[in-house]
Amino acid sequence: MTAMPVTFSADQAAAYDSIADHLRAAGVDLANSLVSPPGESGPRVLAVVGKAGSGKTLLLAELFKAMEQAGVEIVSGDYESRKRRTRRTLAILAPTNKAASVLRLRGVPATTIHRILYTPVYDPEYERIAEWLVGNGERPAIEGLSEIALDRAAAFYKGNRSIPGALAAAGLRGSDFITGWKRREEPLDIGLVDEASMLDDRQFDDLKEIFPTLLLFGDPAQLAPVNQSGAMVFDAFKGAQKLELHRVHRQDADSPILDLAHALGDPALEFQDFERMVEDLARKDDRVQLGQRVEVDLMARSPVLVWRNATRIRLIHAFRSVHGAPEDALLEGEPLICDGLELPLKYRKKRLDLEARGLIKGAQVIYLGPGRKPGFSRLHVIGAEDPQISAASIVKIEKPGEEEPFIPFAASMGATFLHGAAVTIHKAQGSQWDTVQVFAPDLFVAARMGRVEAGQPLWKRLAYVAITRAQERLIWVVRNRLSKPQAALRVDDLRAASPAPLILEAEEE
Repeated sequence: MTAMPVTFSADQAAAYDSIADHLRAAGVDLANSLVSPPGESGPRVLAVVGKAGSGKTLLLAELFKAMEQAGVEIVSGDYESRKRRTRRTLAILAPTNKAASVLRLRGVPATTIHRILYTPVYDPEYERIAEWLVGNGERPAIEGLSEIALDRAAAFYKGNRSIPGALAAAGLRGSDFITGWKRREEPLDIGLVDEASMLDDRQFDDLKEIFPTLLLFGDPAQLAPVNQSGAMVFDAFKGAQKLELHRVHRQDADSPILDLAHALGDPALEFQDFERMVEDLARKDDRVQLGQRVEVDLMARSPVLVWRNATRIRLIHAFRSVHGAPEDALLEGEPLICDGLELPLKYRKKRLDLEARGLIKGAQVIYLGPGRKPGFSRLHVIGAEDPQISAASIVKIEKPGEEEPFIPFAASMGATFLHGAAVTIHKAQGSQWDTVQVFAPDLFVAARMGRVEAGQPLWKRLAYVAITRAQERLIWVVRNRLSKPQAALRVDDLRAASPAPLILEAEEE
């Protein structure tokens, strides 16, 4: 089938033309599909900003297609050829696995910022396969790998453009061909960063070091990163450095969720007026629902979004109670949120291994069961390209009214997790789910407190971020109640591939 041509609105077309001029000055001519070798120049940074539904992702996707057609090579973070230095390259980035997976579902080969900051080191024998797959070498002869295995690798790479996936198709594990990870030493070329409202200053500085040409796509109505004093990295951009999109393009689908999101921009709107809008829409459209209780069956894969930490802990405790979860163990199918890594400096390689597999702070994970060693867990990392792993884990389950979390089991070191049946709205940024439950009593408290962030009532920013996490259905929960589960937790719907172990062994000093 032939893809339907995209018709830009006036503001999108103007932004596209400005970015094309920006890229032409950097040696990439989109109009004529021509590229020049990279030259020496200072950093070029632009931002495209707009609220949900303004067309930022569509614009990003069309820029990717145009650059690929012009001959710009895509850098995925999986493997980087040594012969690439004179070529023009493009990396498409997002702060989280889930945000990257949203782009990949649209056909945009996005990866996480971390996978670009740190690159894999391949075993020289298997690097020959990688060079052959990307078109830079002859078909290799590898001892222990049959011609049929190489054919499987080539077929997989043709359809998926993933070097690790292709090598896995040949019967290899990551530990066979990736010997370690290192921080990128040489700069890349062009970077497109989605969900740029989540960037903190340190990440932004890292990206400017790597990419001479950097394009940020962000939503100024979202919540600023923690410890950023309410500011986003593109807030200081001036004039032509910041391109704004205004028209709500997704309204072609007549989305009531986006109607609510954009209504929050009215400075005269009060919380009680907004709830009446929710009630009115719920009577007309089943994509918006007024919930009299939290639906527990949704919490296993789509967390309830809350503002207060105490609410989050109460909901998690209730979720575990109604499922009959024991205090000394996790049930298969319980959701977790990665809260970072607890590893000493000498285990730096193991840290990079874990992060490269998707266990970065904020990653959403489903517990699949205990690993083969005490303290290890089998996990499914939501949104990761290779989602199933086994890793040393420290799981912390907080209880209402208790300062210290309860730890049902723990390795001495490894990836740390909090329970994920409910999360704060801050942690939900960058993620989307088909159905989202927003715990409205928390936002009512924020409204009563009268707090303001970056010149806007905090409850409006919280509500905006929370409801725009919903792709298809929004449930605005107004009562502090929890339903009974209709079925037990499950994991059979997740891909049942054997997880690749990431073992933390004692290393030589």
